[in-house]
Amino acid sequence: MNKIILVGNLGRDPEMSYTPNGMAVTKFSLAVNRVTKSQSGERQEETDWYNITAWGKQAETCNTILKKGQKLYVDGRFTPRKYVDRSGAERISFDVTVNDFEILSSKDPHQGGSSGFVGGNIDENDALGDLDDHPF
Repeated sequence: MNKIILVGNLGRDPEMSYTPNGMAVTKFSLAVNRVTKSQSGERQEETDWYNITAWGKQAETCNTILKKGQKLYVDGRFTPRKYVDRSGAERISFDVTVNDFEILSSKDPHQGGSSGFVGGNIDENDALGDLDDHPF
């Protein structure tokens, strides 16, 4: 079973495009904080970044309602990917394909708390197209 659950904050506004077959695909980044202790026992906060991808109707929903800074729950499928950056260094990207998601807080604190469940399952067979075909 390949399943990952994340709670974090959107690092950028979602960006939506369409595959050549007309399938909507939306991508955004999610910052997940974790607390560790240094060797001297001091508390440190570290941030892991994940590339999130949603497909189909769910992609359209993400593009419409998500904004940078919102706290989000994501349930999905995890895929680590190696690549070489512009300076020639080998890096690992943490990619997650969304199954379900829920907004936990709004970007604007004056809008109130939880927006409730807005996710939904997708059929992977409907998600035609290659992620590498998309520029973001």
